[in-house]
Amino acid sequence: MLVMGGIIGAGIFVNPAEVARHVGTPVLIVGVWVAGGLVALAASFVYAELAARRPEVGGQYAYLRDAYGPLPAFLYGWALLLVIQSGGMAAVAITFARYLLELVPLAVPEAAVAVVTLALLTLINCIGVKAGSNVQSFLMVLKIAAILALVALGFWFAPEASATKNVGPAPATTLAGVGAALTPVMFSYGGWQTASFCAGEMRDPRRDLARGLLLGVAGVVILYTAVAFVCVDVLGPVALSASTTPASDAMRLVLGTPGATFIALAIAVSTLGFLSQGMLTAPRVYFAMAEDGLFFKSVARVHPVSRVPLVAILLQGIAAAVIALSGTYGQILSYVVSVDFIFFGLTGAALFVFRRRDPDAKVFFEAPAHPLTTGLFVAACAIIVIATVWTSPVNSLIGYAILLAGVPACLYWQAKKRRSSPA
Repeated sequence: MLVMGGIIGAGIFVNPAEVARHVGTPVLIVGVWVAGGLVALAASFVYAELAARRPEVGGQYAYLRDAYGPLPAFLYGWALLLVIQSGGMAAVAITFARYLLELVPLAVPEAAVAVVTLALLTLINCIGVKAGSNVQSFLMVLKIAAILALVALGFWFAPEASATKNVGPAPATTLAGVGAALTPVMFSYGGWQTASFCAGEMRDPRRDLARGLLLGVAGVVILYTAVAFVCVDVLGPVALSASTTPASDAMRLVLGTPGATFIALAIAVSTLGFLSQGMLTAPRVYFAMAEDGLFFKSVARVHPVSRVPLVAILLQGIAAAVIALSGTYGQILSYVVSVDFIFFGLTGAALFVFRRRDPDAKVFFEAPAHPLTTGLFVAACAIIVIATVWTSPVNSLIGYAILLAGVPACLYWQAKKRRSSPA
């Protein structure tokens, strides 16, 4: 549930339309989701072995720190707070607001609804780990049920709905278009790494996290490919590319207004699961940074009653709310992916480092077909970064500017740590 909850947010309910705007044939629309799924599966192999080798609190932060030193690890935590995690949560909160306002037509901006939602989930996770995990598990069940309903009904009624779907000439597909289509796809698949943030709080992370990563990512790939197929089969490429709420539009054709209302409600509720999971897991990275002396000491404090890193959770909620107010869905998508996949590539390469340092280590799980699968994952990350920068240079530069601002911040914290250390 933790792995799938970290991946399945709102992207799969919105991004089939984003993909269709770049590649215009049904085969390519579904094919891009399959290709993204293969990258995600390769990532699950890498992260499962890393979890078996380094079962510490902080997950990806700990992998980067142990492989390359404090600066790359700090920059990851910095980017996670100011770009990656907060940006992803902002984009999902905006999607939640979009579907909620479709159900309840209030004269309220999407951003305002998104901020209120983030505030409520921040409050829930400040109460305690049990409250946050219970909410996350409940919403995850609703999320899977909504996706299964969309897929099952779409397959069942697709022939009747397809008779009325919008058809027309498909746009010319270019290599740049395929690369651009990978940006929303990989945004949707991203999130497998967040379960590792809580590794130190699991009973047996070497076993359980490795299994959870493999099974969770495989399950998401199957669900995502099925949803993409149903959306393009029911709506057709042209109507799909013109939609802002493709899942609702598909269900409207299948079951009429009741179907659209049902899926919009289910999606609006289920997107909260991703936000709840982010509030539960990501603050553990900032906690680990503070414990390393590379962030404010207060971020490493655990509340005596709730037993959660209260300041870290509040920090996460505020950052996500600010991004939700400052950008649109498409802008957020571009700068999150361009920065996120730099660190995915570095983390994949860290497996080469650990294997070279300790070639005889006995671990619960080893990435199959390494170094081929690991190398393919690192290469795919590089291609996705290049494609995102090529298609969205301005938004990507925003993300990189925020990332580079972390260099002097890291140097400051390192100098402060040296001054406070006993001689």
